[in-house]
Amino acid sequence: MSYMRRREFLTLLGGAAAWPLAARAQEPMMPVVGYLNLESPGSASLQLANLKRGLNQAGYFEGRDFVIEYRWARNQADRLPALVADLVQLRAAVIIAVGSPSALAAKAVTTSIPIVFVVANDPVQLGLVASLNRPGSNLTGFNVGQRRRPHHVWDGLDRGVSPDWRLHRSDSQGREASRPAGVAADQI
Repeated sequence: MSYMRRREFLTLLGGAAAWPLAARAQEPMMPVVGYLNLESPGSASLQLANLKRGLNQAGYFEGRDFVIEYRWARNQADRLPALVADLVQLRAAVIIAVGSPSALAAKAVTTSIPIVFVVANDPVQLGLVASLNRPGSNLTGFNVGQRRRPHHVWDGLDRGVSPDWRLHRSDSQGREASRPAGVAADQI
């Protein structure tokens, strides 16, 4: 093979090898839901099953509409800020923070990514939100003692999973925002 033919062949081969990478780079990225928990995976199996069931009933399916990136601190609270930073680097569309330490770590690390927290204590007293009715900032969520989940919890998840989340509102004032008919708010 002459020098020119070899050069043309290598150029063609290089272009063919790079083509799948370029095509893959143009595919739209699926939203990432970050899941942050102080504990270990085995301790949250029921919570995760309920979360996925609620999302499925709302029309969102893992693998089709979003991916979940799990971060477990394994009862080492000092690991939480680094785990949140990792989710931020992955450009998570929303972070679900389970437990007060997780929620406080997420709040300290990011002010731009929506954070949906699940805590056992009063989130106002913890300093997570200004009030339960109007949480403000990028945080929303609920206390596990609440009987029904406020509509803004669905807003936080929908904002992260669906770029056209506003289309899911049930009325012009945003009441029962984003909660599909037939899905109880406490299924999240």
